[in-house]
Amino acid sequence: MTRQWRLAALAAMAMLVAGCASSSPAPARYTLPGTAAGAEAAGAEADHLLLLRPPRLAHYLDVEGLVMQVDDITLVEARGHQWAEALGRQLERSLRARLAARLPDTRVMLDEAEVREPEALSLRLEIDRFQGRHDGLAVIGGQWQLRDGTGTLLAMERLAIEAELDDDGYPALVRALGRGWDRTADELAAAIRRMR
Repeated sequence: MTRQWRLAALAAMAMLVAGCASSSPAPARYTLPGTAAGAEAAGAEADHLLLLRPPRLAHYLDVEGLVMQVDDITLVEARGHQWAEALGRQLERSLRARLAARLPDTRVMLDEAEVREPEALSLRLEIDRFQGRHDGLAVIGGQWQLRDGTGTLLAMERLAIEAELDDDGYPALVRALGRGWDRTADELAAAIRRMR
């Protein structure tokens, strides 16, 4: 009987050691840095209305892991460094907050089919780069369109932002992408002011 117990104990220990050796650590999860505290969204009395469509992401960006460009043509999705929430949702929510802070006289709302106001502007973004690059830069790229309440195209421009990483590692990349997204909001807010 003692020999069977010893064999069972050894088998249990072997399984425990094998399980520990094969398990990988939980991935680190990141959110984009927020906007400056204290910014309040304009209410119903705002002079202008901006309808924001959720940004459309290139397929390779619509993944859990952060994306690194390791050379001129190779992109790698990180397994151990992931977004805490879908990137598209983070970009939409943070852009709404950033634009509301920069356009205090404008109510910034999600563009939904039931909201149709002839005076409203509509902003659409397509993001095809939101990644780290092998040369120590965070890069954001794509295209944006601004339309009036009838759907007429008012402006359409490419988006190309680069921000240097302050340090090595994924936390520094996420912070640099946040700074790049701030600059994106600056460009968009300036364009919206010109179109009014």
